[in-house]
Amino acid sequence: MTTAVQTITEEEVFIAHEGGKLSVTVDRPITSKRDLSIAYTPGVAQVSRGIAADQDLAKSYTWASRLVAVISDGTAVLGLGDIGAKASLPVMEGKSALFKTFAGLDSIPIVLNTTDPDEIVETIVRIAPSFGAVNLEDISAPRCFEIEKRVIEALDMPVMHDDQHGTAVVVLAALTNAIKVVGKELTSLRVVVTGAGAAGIAVAEILLASGISDVILIDSKGALGSSRADLTGVKLDIAGRSNPRQIAGGTKEALAGADVFIGVSSSKVPTEHAEGMAEGAIVFALSNPDPEITPEDAESFASVIATGRSDYPNQINNVLAFPGIFRGALDASARRITLEMKLAAAHAIAELVGDDLAADFIVPSPLDPRVAPAVAAAVIAAV
Repeated sequence: MTTAVQTITEEEVFIAHEGGKLSVTVDRPITSKRDLSIAYTPGVAQVSRGIAADQDLAKSYTWASRLVAVISDGTAVLGLGDIGAKASLPVMEGKSALFKTFAGLDSIPIVLNTTDPDEIVETIVRIAPSFGAVNLEDISAPRCFEIEKRVIEALDMPVMHDDQHGTAVVVLAALTNAIKVVGKELTSLRVVVTGAGAAGIAVAEILLASGISDVILIDSKGALGSSRADLTGVKLDIAGRSNPRQIAGGTKEALAGADVFIGVSSSKVPTEHAEGMAEGAIVFALSNPDPEITPEDAESFASVIATGRSDYPNQINNVLAFPGIFRGALDASARRITLEMKLAAAHAIAELVGDDLAADFIVPSPLDPRVAPAVAAAVIAAV
């Protein structure tokens, strides 16, 4: 496979980020004393009094109900790891830029100078009146599971950790189309997922929910299963609901006869291990920038190959999911982002490929303007 994207220079990147990537615009111009009196004092006091008497008026007379908080503690940023709050801010700004570009949603990037779950949850709860939804981002596992759960329980608004669920939705969409290419049924698949962190757990959960029973998760110590005495928390829970054949060992043992490989860790997988997969193998090597198995190596045994990179075909990119999911949830005034919404989003993304389906085209382009509206409509229908 040849790359399709020109090399981007470091200078070009820094210039594009100079001064940040966001600004606040004013929807109604203030050019006269009358404008000033309406937008601010004394006129604004009437709106504040109205909201004080009826809290629901804030939905109509402030931007809060349509505003997404993009919140991170900087502990699991891209492939960079724990780089801290300040260094993670450009990524959160980028997320906000994607919300606006693809879904027309305003959002505010917020990075927190703490990694303590109690402090993170308390901070989010305290600032919640300013927002209509919360996108958690780049928070390391296993803390991310607890934080998301607690924030969902505490707030009456859509909350989603995109590293988990955005990834899972797009993986399911891509897999839905990949099996059409190779002529296999979803429920009969044997799937191996390397990486049992935020993305890996969420991918396994959505695959199990979609009817795939034979899912094996692998962490740094091997396959998750009943023989592992070291498992706790979410890993222990998912181990009890996956790996039905109780495969022990690592990628060599798990990939023998497997139909699908999904990599969401930074660990390299030896090509000789993957070569033991079943005929018509599907390889989603999503680690960025270095896939667990390079597309060049996978070509010798895999029928469908996807990565997380934009310079290869079949990019599994969260931007296919999260803008439309949040837009749909907010348009529907949903209190939660449910499993049904995520499944509907995955189906909508897969459907957009249509008659163009091919081994090198199993998901639409992240720049396809149809994606976010289609996902939003599917989410609304699933409420």
